[in-house]
Amino acid sequence: MAIIFPVIVFIFGLISGSFLNVVIYRYGTGYTVGGRSGCLICGEKLSWFELIPLVSFVIQLGRCRHCRHRISWQYPLVELLTALLFLGAYRRLGGELDILLIAHWIIFSLLVIITVYDCRHKIIPDHFVYTFIALALLQAVWRGEPASAVVVGLIFFAGFWLLWFASRGRWLGFGDAKLALGLGLFLGAPAAWSALVLAFWLGALVGLGLVAWRSHNLKSEVPFAPFLIAGAVLVYLFQFDVFNLMSFL
Repeated sequence: MAIIFPVIVFIFGLISGSFLNVVIYRYGTGYTVGGRSGCLICGEKLSWFELIPLVSFVIQLGRCRHCRHRISWQYPLVELLTALLFLGAYRRLGGELDILLIAHWIIFSLLVIITVYDCRHKIIPDHFVYTFIALALLQAVWRGEPASAVVVGLIFFAGFWLLWFASRGRWLGFGDAKLALGLGLFLGAPAAWSALVLAFWLGALVGLGLVAWRSHNLKSEVPFAPFLIAGAVLVYLFQFDVFNLMSFL
C-alpha cells in the first residue's frame, strides 16, 4: 500500500495536468473547458487513446497522428510537472489524504496555470491569482498563522507594488504584486523570505543565461511570476533555507 498510493497520486496528477493544459489553452478564447479536444493545426478531434497523459505524447513521438504536425512540449511538461507537485505535496504533508492536501493540490494547479499562462501571454489572469490568494489565506488560518502570514503577504505586496508603480509597469506587472501577496500568505514567515530571495537569484541566472545565448537583451521582457513560483515550490518541497546557506558563504 505504501507504493500503491504514491502511484495513484502521480497518475491523478498526470490527469489533472492534462486538464490544466485545456484550461491554459482555452482561457480567454471564448471556448469552454468542456467538449472534445482536437489538434490545434488540422482541427481533427482526438480519440481517447490520443489523450492519455504523457503516454500518448511518447507513443506518437510528439506529433499529431493525423497531420503529423509537432505537438507542443507544453502538454507533457505540464502533465509531468503537475504529477510531481501533487506527489511532492502528498509526501510533504505526511502521506494523508485530507482536505489540506486537496487544498494544496488546487493551489499548485493554480500556480501551474499562472506560470504557463504568464510565459505564453505575459499576463497573470485575475481569476486564477485571486482564487490562489483566497485559498492561501484559508490555508494560513488552517495552520494557525493568519496574522503573521498576512503581515508577510502585505509586505510582499507593498514591495512589488512600489516596483510596479515606480517603473510604471516596466520592471514588474501588477499581477506580480498580487501573486507575491498570495505566496506570502501561502508560505508564511520565514519560508516566504527564502522563496523571494530564490526567485531573484533564479531570475538573475536565467536572465543572464538568455543574454549570453543572445536570445534576449537587457531590455527584453521576461515574466517574473515563474521565478516567484519556482522559488516558492523549492522552499515548500525541500524546506530550502536561503539564510542558513548564506551564513556558510
